[in-house]
Amino acid sequence: MPTTMWEVRAADGQLEALITWVLIRVGAGTQVYRSVGGDPRLVVIDPSGCATGTLADPPPDMVAGVPHAWDFEPVSNQSGQRPILTTKQ
Repeated sequence: MPTTMWEVRAADGQLEALITWVLIRVGAGTQVYRSVGGDPRLVVIDPSGCATGTLADPPPDMVAGVPHAWDFEPVSNQSGQRPILTTKQ
């Protein structure tokens, strides 16, 4: 099952209202993030893959633009080993 990432920019002064609207529509296990600075953005990571349908029609007065959604699937490391990260010195 794919994991969905959904992202939208909130209309001016509407970030808190948009957060409330999103939180009552997403299921347990869904992660909701707000931007720290810059444009007021909201990102939803939904491991059930249902966010696109659940969040399809946000109230137009709460958003500044069209929401975007992408589906992702996990990548398996066939060897079962974790990659080794190195840094150059």
